[in-house]
Amino acid sequence: MFYNEVIKQKQVTTVRTTDILKTIQKLNPAEKHRLREYLIDALTASSSTGTVLEEISERKHKDGYRCPDCESEHIVRFGNYPIIADGEEVKKQRYRCKACRRTFTDLTNTALYRTRHLNRWMKFIECMIEGYSLRKSAELIGGVTHVTLFYWRHKLLSALKQTEISNFQGIVEMDETYFLYSEKGQKKIEDRKPRKRGGSAKKRGISNEQVCVLVARDREKVTFSQALGMGRLTKEQLDKSIGHKLSKENVLCTDGWRAFKVYAFEKEMDIYQFKSDGNIRTKGLYHIQNVNNYHRRLKGWIQRFNGVATKYLNNYLAWFQVLESIHHQRNEVTMKDMIIKGNLIPNKETYDTLRLSKFTV
Repeated sequence: MFYNEVIKQKQVTTVRTTDILKTIQKLNPAEKHRLREYLIDALTASSSTGTVLEEISERKHKDGYRCPDCESEHIVRFGNYPIIADGEEVKKQRYRCKACRRTFTDLTNTALYRTRHLNRWMKFIECMIEGYSLRKSAELIGGVTHVTLFYWRHKLLSALKQTEISNFQGIVEMDETYFLYSEKGQKKIEDRKPRKRGGSAKKRGISNEQVCVLVARDREKVTFSQALGMGRLTKEQLDKSIGHKLSKENVLCTDGWRAFKVYAFEKEMDIYQFKSDGNIRTKGLYHIQNVNNYHRRLKGWIQRFNGVATKYLNNYLAWFQVLESIHHQRNEVTMKDMIIKGNLIPNKETYDTLRLSKFTV
């Protein structure tokens, strides 16, 4: 009896697997590529390598060891060093480059480098997904100050904002939105009086007081968002920031701003434009409702911070983009994946470089 049940279960599983494989075969090349990337990330994030640190090491050195200073591949093991992980002392490997003689670890030039409270990072990532303030996060985590968490937050986001997106496919919705230029946290502000809780612009409409943020999004939800400069979007900014991700096969859906039309004409791309008066919102499959909804969610989420310093705006855009990709879900897989991805990209930011940084385009 039991044997027959097992045979039936195996047959059902085989049928389901066959259906999945048939469905995969029907996907176009772009969809297969995205599915492959998703499976690699998902399987790696949920692998049985043990701790997050081991997974970072495994993924970081999957193509061999390389010196973070001189890029040499002549690497040897060079003793161990102790860290505290999950409340216990763990010995981690140190390496030495035979070319430049420098030593390094798996965490060198990452957001976790020289962090003394590695065992608190998972709780910190949980607070980031929830969007808690630095002071509330410090209370929940315990043992760290809000100043330390500020440093952790922006080191991680500085890495995540470097994540390369795949090329856009099919219809690409594109629209700009604007944030008032902010020097929040600056002790000495020149040329104007300090504003309270964001304040408002002196001039009506779009002016050089406002920062232009371009958001582009295809129907597969591949998303680009970046602050490009002050005032109105230009064709040159558009081409420099996102031109390498577009091709003639893409169809652009934008608002009525002329920079989009000029760009599409020069690149020989099809374009559908929708004016802000809202009289015509769709033309068959073509519209900009997805990107406009993204704007609405972004601005609603960013309001909780009572103003964001413009020099950190791209970090917050990357933060929101990650939250959108995981659907704002807080679980072991999403937290683990966020911390791993944020530590695979080289990052040399320090507290001073972050604090003294300026908004540049």
